[in-house]
Order: sequence, then C-alpha cells, then structure tokens
Amino acid sequence: MPLDIIAEATRYCETRGLRLTDQRRQILVLLAEAAKPLGAYDLLEKIQQASPKRQAPVIVYRALDFLLEAKLIHRLESRNAFIICPHRHTNDEAIVFMLCEKCGRAEEAASDMVQQSLTQLASQRSFQLKSKVLELAGLCKTCTADKMPESAAS
Repeated sequence: MPLDIIAEATRYCETRGLRLTDQRRQILVLLAEAAKPLGAYDLLEKIQQASPKRQAPVIVYRALDFLLEAKLIHRLESRNAFIICPHRHTNDEAIVFMLCEKCGRAEEAASDMVQQSLTQLASQRSFQLKSKVLELAGLCKTCTADKMPESAAS
C-alpha cells in the first residue's frame, strides 16, 4: 500500500506542478510506512538512522510544511504528529480522526453527516468555519478486543 500512496502522491504533485523532492518523498514514505502518526523529531530520528549525514530539524519541518500545503498529510493537533492522507479531500469536507489511546494508531474518516452538523451549528451562531477536523480519543477495534474478557469475546 505505501508504494501505491507514493505513486498517487507523485502523480498528484506532477499534475499540479508541485516539486516532490527526495527529502519530501522520504518523509512521505516514512509516514506511509508508519503504524501510527509520527512527530517531526520521530521523523528526523528515522532519517538519521538511514543516513550517515546529520540532518537539521529545519529540513523535516520544511518538508512537512510542503506536504501539509499540498494536502498529502494531516497534522493531528492533539498529538503534534503527522499522518499520511491517501484521500484528496475537498476544502469543506469534514474529517474525523479516531485516535487510539492504547496503541497510538489513527484512523481517518470523512463524514457527510458530521459535515452537515458542523455547518449547521456554525451557521446558527454566525460563525465562519475555516476547518472541519475532529479528533476523537478512544480505543481502536484491536485494542477493544484485547481488553475484552475471554467469555465476552465468544
């Protein structure tokens, strides 16, 4: 799957005249391969493990800024971490992240129902929405199943 995401991201950048440099691609690959969202310093550590040359944090931050602007990744505010975005969302689409408090995984979903509710709520209060991103904390399916007693699992 990571190769498909990278190939699609490459095509996406090419059609928009965006430059997906080797450093930006490397960050994208690391996020695509990660089992959970990664912070900038997690990414820097992984880059430095793969290269004998010391990298400055600014390299990672610049790459993340580009990838965010290109909408190839998302920033999870509550974790100050980043996750790859395999979807191409519209600007007004509501995005919901379900963040597992046990294993650290994040699952992304788009919801028309949430979008309509948020738009209606903002409209009732004459509030102009800039972003419709929600982060929900809880337990993922795997961690919930791990937590269940054996008698309840059958």
